[in-house]
Amino acid sequence: MISVLVVEDNPVAADAHRHYVERVPGFRVAGVVHSGRDALRFLDATTVDLVLLDLYLPDGHGLDVVRALRAAGRTADVITVTSARDLAIVRAAVSAGVVQYLLKPFTFATLRDKLNGYAKFRARVSGHGEAAGQAEVDEAFGALRSTENLALPKGMSRQTLDAVIEAVRTSDGGLSSGAAADAVGVSRVTARRYLEYLADTGLAARRPQYGAVGRPEVWYRWAG
Repeated sequence: MISVLVVEDNPVAADAHRHYVERVPGFRVAGVVHSGRDALRFLDATTVDLVLLDLYLPDGHGLDVVRALRAAGRTADVITVTSARDLAIVRAAVSAGVVQYLLKPFTFATLRDKLNGYAKFRARVSGHGEAAGQAEVDEAFGALRSTENLALPKGMSRQTLDAVIEAVRTSDGGLSSGAAADAVGVSRVTARRYLEYLADTGLAARRPQYGAVGRPEVWYRWAG
């Protein structure tokens, strides 16, 4: 079994990641922590194979956690799970030795694909001895680059999701599904579906907005 430490400051997202990992055969969750400091403490006491690491932590950047691990001689592999799309951060993650870079929000199928690719990579480089040649090395690294099952839920598009994310992120204090629909140019029902997806993956927080009369309207605030 491949043991995994989940490092995520958002409790809802952390719980979702834990459930996702536990659904993938061959993987088990060794622990869940919510800060870089707690991650380093956990890894000082417990050996794990893989760290599922958010980059934006309350006490520092996730890549600083990776560098601290390497400085301490810890060999656990790292998959970052983050909303950070800055290419400079992507390059820094590669330099720090991150094996996979997974953008939020994502589906269970997407994470499953990444984990299965990682498991294949581990199987191909486990043990001792030498690679037979370049093809064997390329095959091992290729397992980490698999792009199977990278789809959003049926009927959702990446372009529309990115537009909804931008609307929520740039809103002042949050927005309703109606406001998101107007900003993106889609129906209110479509906007609500995307907003609910962001809330379910921990990137947006729901809150009721009370008006003068009638039922409260649900507003969504960026939490990623």
